[in-house]
Amino acid sequence: MLSDVPESPARPFKPGEIELKRAPKEPLAPGGDGDTGLLELPVIEPPRVANARGKRPDWLRVKLPYGPTYKQVADLVEQHQLHTVCQSARCPNMGECWSAGTATFMILGNVCTRSCGFCAVMTGRPDAGLDWDEPRRVAEAAEKMRLKHVVITSVNRDEREDGGAPIFAETIERLHALGCTVEVLTPDFRGNREACQMVFDARPDVFNHNVETVPRLYRRVRPQAHYQRSLDVLRWAKEAGLRTKSGIMVGLGETQDEVLALMDDFVAIGLDVMTIGQYLQPTKMHLPVEEFVHPDVFRWYKEVGEAKGLGHVESGPLVRSSYHAERHV
Repeated sequence: MLSDVPESPARPFKPGEIELKRAPKEPLAPGGDGDTGLLELPVIEPPRVANARGKRPDWLRVKLPYGPTYKQVADLVEQHQLHTVCQSARCPNMGECWSAGTATFMILGNVCTRSCGFCAVMTGRPDAGLDWDEPRRVAEAAEKMRLKHVVITSVNRDEREDGGAPIFAETIERLHALGCTVEVLTPDFRGNREACQMVFDARPDVFNHNVETVPRLYRRVRPQAHYQRSLDVLRWAKEAGLRTKSGIMVGLGETQDEVLALMDDFVAIGLDVMTIGQYLQPTKMHLPVEEFVHPDVFRWYKEVGEAKGLGHVESGPLVRSSYHAERHV
């Protein structure tokens, strides 16, 4: 019956994007027309590669920051008393991004109220109150850097009922006034829907909230967060008509099946963009790397995620939430 035939994918798969396995043809039954009523669907299998815990492999080596543009960005950040997640989280792409004249600004200070096992941002009790001049300084720096697209993220401010959402909203509005497109990478605001709505109402071009890892590892990786709460925040953003994005790190002890199940959760809430990158231990005080995932596996994750229905999957060992963010608008 025609009603049993699945709809075509939103776009055709590119050659080599998905490995197709074809079943051997069975002899036709006498008088048959060769139509068994079965459809040949893509079968996507993980590449067979050896992934070992231990010394960092060659594919994770990055160039040190350098160049006049890098220095100009660093000087502007210091001059305007701003924080960047590039520095605080020790991002491996800082040299590439800063040398290209882009940066991800971190608002609400540089002290986080949570103690995630993977994160290099300082944990503690932030100074009381909010820095209401911060949105102006971010916009001024973005204007001097001549940015077209800006990513804004923050620490968690769980001591506040609003989680710092008003600063997010004003920063978005000031950047839009400059003609910039804006992606926000927000905390979960402890599931406070009113706080989330403040950010939604400012209409960021991309709303990003990372789930970071698979549900089984939350107690060890994100002890003060809840997987379902993070999914709810992303679902609310989608219901508000925003383009949504989320990401995870791999190499923390998750299984491939768990990553695929997480992709299904993302598809169920209509997520637009997913990022997948290798977890790198910032210091010996942080969680160890359980596995250095091979680049072939990252490519496989991209193929599977997009075949499942995710609009775009940015997947690679050095991928971070803000990497190539301008392409995700």
